[in-house]
Amino acid sequence: MSELRTTLVQCDLRWEDPDANCRMLEETLGELDGDQTDLIVLPEMFATGFTMNSREMAEPMDQSATVAWLREQAVQRGCVVTGSVAVVEGDDYFNRLIWARPDGSLVTYDKRHLFRMAGEHERYAMGHERVIVELKGFRILLSVCYDLRFPVWLRQQPAPGEHFEYDALLCIANWPAPRRHPWRVLLQARAVENLCPVIGVNRVGEDAKGLGYAGDSMLVDAKGEALIDEPRDLPFVKTGTLSLTDLQAFREKFPAWRDADHFTLSDGVGD
Repeated sequence: MSELRTTLVQCDLRWEDPDANCRMLEETLGELDGDQTDLIVLPEMFATGFTMNSREMAEPMDQSATVAWLREQAVQRGCVVTGSVAVVEGDDYFNRLIWARPDGSLVTYDKRHLFRMAGEHERYAMGHERVIVELKGFRILLSVCYDLRFPVWLRQQPAPGEHFEYDALLCIANWPAPRRHPWRVLLQARAVENLCPVIGVNRVGEDAKGLGYAGDSMLVDAKGEALIDEPRDLPFVKTGTLSLTDLQAFREKFPAWRDADHFTLSDGVGD
């Protein structure tokens, strides 16, 4: 039976202080390694908080100390470690999810939907490609925060002759407490409509602008039921296990995918 041990890291973040956040996270993770988990999930912009100060805080991708730290953590711990980082490439700035593998290789996903209510669309460039990674037999679609509100972007788009494009959806966030209800509902909705588990990790605490974050990090199964649910605004590190065998059995027993609408996305995503 193929299983994916997934560790949710819900934490408070030091504002625009990558060194302090990396030290804090290293201490928080302690001796957690590949004997205990396959995947460690950190919040969106875990090194800085949700900063719009991209010109000063973004690091060149090939010289980023934060990206190097993520890679080192993955190699040393023997598991995948992921979170997003503000990076700069040429004239563009990105809120970039980094998927760091234990062999030292990286996969990246640039946040597609930029939160205009905070001016993110004026400070960062939009991503254009959906990214699916594989781990322990699971195909995982990557997403960041505001992406969660856009079901078409996250909808299963299987290739001809296939039933499913991916087996789990991952969403990392800095989702404010005043909108905690939509966060929780949308995590469950994306699971139900796509017949897949959803991994959602959010931060806690208060940022430099006085905005509070309630956490509500969740691991949700394909029925929308929570396997991990900590509805409180406190830090925690918790590991849950997803079973590919159980997921496949559920999909066969409840084949709603047979009645799904077929469509394609433009902008380099669809045909």
